[in-house]
Amino acid sequence: MTATHRSRRARLAALLGEYDVDALLVTRGVNVRYLTGLSSSNAALLVREDGSAVLATDSRYIETARRVCPDVELVERRDVAAALVPLAERPGVEAHDLSVAAYRDLGGHTGLVDRLVERVRVVKDETEIEALRTACDLTDQAFADVVGTIAPGMTEREIARALEIRMMELGADKPAFDSIVASGPNGSVPHHSPSGRPVERGDLITMDFGALYDGYHADMTRTVALGPVADWQRELYDLVGAAQRAGLEAAAPGASLRDVDAAARDLIVAAGHGDHFEHGLGHGVGLEIHEDPFMRPSGAGRLEDRVPITVEPGVYLPGRGGVRIEDTLVTRPGGPELLTRTTKELLIL
Repeated sequence: MTATHRSRRARLAALLGEYDVDALLVTRGVNVRYLTGLSSSNAALLVREDGSAVLATDSRYIETARRVCPDVELVERRDVAAALVPLAERPGVEAHDLSVAAYRDLGGHTGLVDRLVERVRVVKDETEIEALRTACDLTDQAFADVVGTIAPGMTEREIARALEIRMMELGADKPAFDSIVASGPNGSVPHHSPSGRPVERGDLITMDFGALYDGYHADMTRTVALGPVADWQRELYDLVGAAQRAGLEAAAPGASLRDVDAAARDLIVAAGHGDHFEHGLGHGVGLEIHEDPFMRPSGAGRLEDRVPITVEPGVYLPGRGGVRIEDTLVTRPGGPELLTRTTKELLIL
């Protein structure tokens, strides 16, 4: 992927003119990986205005760097940031990554650049989308294989573990994040940590999980019912389902982030549950599970083509339970490409 990484660095270099810098010191590990292919716990990259680059890493990773980054100059040094700063006249640093102490240690003579690589990362190339598609396929299949085994008496932790084990058996590198399984009244907590609570007949069970594949993160949530469904549970599920469909339909290139959020949120507010949906509608996914853009009422900006995002409305009733439905999709001019394709009909186990 040398040509791909070179193209990414060129896109970054073209944006440096927005700042009074002649190079950017990239210190966030995920951004170094995006621009070079090197995954490391200690590396930094200097990208100059002309697109040329110098990568610094230590002895633990230098051989890997020589293999995966043959087109960049390499510096072997433990103090990677300090090694690169003198190589530019007016370097900028990733302001959102460096601590005050680290910035001071660099001499304080560098410019501050905020989330520039993240801007480049928003629009994905087809190689990235294919990795996401595989991650989502593994997620779908793990759900299909596990959901039929859920029975009264299983604990939330056991369900979460079964999903994670199955994803890795199918080929995932590991879970994309700590899986959420929330049953019964625990469903009112959007980011509930799986507990030892046994699931019971009459529970709604929300499962939020995903596979990591080749560095790319899948994210899917499904809520199922164990046994008979009460009227309030059906009404809640139907409401969230309608809100999710509205959000999916709104998620088109050119749409404002606020408007996409509002398309789903307005339905929930109109149903009297505005106070029970307090998180954003969705977020970007890629090399990180949560990355730009973010769809929320305060969101600024617009969606572009080929942007993988989630659409995940939820309604959470304290002490009773909740429903969330989430898909990972890619924005396309002709309508969203759903990467998670598990049915959204209410499954009654």
